[in-house]
Amino acid sequence: MLSRFKSFIEDQGLCKPANRILLAVSGGMDSMVMAELFHQAAYPFGIAHCNFQLRGEESDKDERFVKSLASRYDAPFYSTRFCTADFAYLNSISIQMAARELRYTWFEEIRKQDGFDLIATAHHLDDQVETLFINLLRGTGISGLHGIPVRNGNVIRPILFASREEVLTFARECDLSFREDSSNNTLKYTRNKIRHQLIPMLRTINPEFAKQITATIHRIQETESILKPLIEKSRKKLIRQMKEKWVISIRELRKLEPLQAWLYELLAPFEFNEATIRNLIMSLDQESGRSFYSASYRIIKDREQLIITEHSRQGHAEMPEEFLLDDVTTEIDEPISLSFQTIIREATYLISADQNKATLDKNKLTFPLILRKWKPGDYFYPFGMNKRKKLSDFFIDEKISIPDKEECWLLCSGNHIVWVTGHRIDHRFRVSNRTKELLVVDFLPH
Repeated sequence: MLSRFKSFIEDQGLCKPANRILLAVSGGMDSMVMAELFHQAAYPFGIAHCNFQLRGEESDKDERFVKSLASRYDAPFYSTRFCTADFAYLNSISIQMAARELRYTWFEEIRKQDGFDLIATAHHLDDQVETLFINLLRGTGISGLHGIPVRNGNVIRPILFASREEVLTFARECDLSFREDSSNNTLKYTRNKIRHQLIPMLRTINPEFAKQITATIHRIQETESILKPLIEKSRKKLIRQMKEKWVISIRELRKLEPLQAWLYELLAPFEFNEATIRNLIMSLDQESGRSFYSASYRIIKDREQLIITEHSRQGHAEMPEEFLLDDVTTEIDEPISLSFQTIIREATYLISADQNKATLDKNKLTFPLILRKWKPGDYFYPFGMNKRKKLSDFFIDEKISIPDKEECWLLCSGNHIVWVTGHRIDHRFRVSNRTKELLVVDFLPH
């Protein structure tokens, strides 16, 4: 096992003997074997353990067990405790997804802070097979069929060459102690159903099925390496990034065949699933305004384009609806960045035409000013016009996209809109020949 471990690391170019590796150790058999292999191979390593506080005293015993292991190896030890259930609830994700997000974020923080080169996890060949079936059941594209990558950025899987049976044999040969996670035996989770029910049944059909699937995964990985440059080239051509959003021309999208397969691969970085992609395609001939969500992103159909923006799973429940700005305010950073300057007008003063700068007659304003989001029914008198206009019509005429409308803030004096920030001031608050004192407001878009 040790020689295969060293050969696999060398053949896959995972790390060098001088690299410092941070080992993710749960205390279970797989991670204990990985730690022993790194110890026998004389690689410098540290041990990181996450206590997800999901199994009470059992989780605490795991933590103490792994700490004693680090002491025995004379390795740096890092541990943390997560309120995993609360994190999952607040972010509307599963416990498994919450644990994954929490641990990998923390591992990377430790890696950077303490000078480790890489993070190692103890995934093995059986995990690879189980992951393939999980992705098949969920529905997936070619990227979901290649299984667990041997390396993903700073994360390596150095025992991915070994089966669970081989890992168990090595543990027995080395007389390794390990902790049994009781949750691994429950059939509540999809992975456990595959592990304890589906795979044993498949072994009765073909005892060598795991090797056959592993070979198939390898062929899929090679095929993906051929297709990936083509997909990436098309992604760069079709998806334009504009500040904090991404825009896709529907007209250009329609040229792709088969559209569903193309769209699934193009949107893969944004985590949209197959069902959402199908619904998105059906909306292409419908009116603007429909939204589609993944865990972290939203797509909006806006006229003849699709607009992708990030969204917060926790929303903005704590964000006030209005912000009051008194006469002495000089700058703010939340909810948007604005600076305020009072100037005594001189005849030589030139008013900027920059849409991100509002030059107003200060004596026409009532303080405190109010900063708020727009709402249906809002109207103002656009600069240069002596009649009022609904803000919704102004947005349409100016071809302002739905995401940009949602992020638009209004600077108001009492019940009157003074400035649609970044777009147009209200004609009633313009500078005239009688203006003596100016309020100049600068907007710094994020």
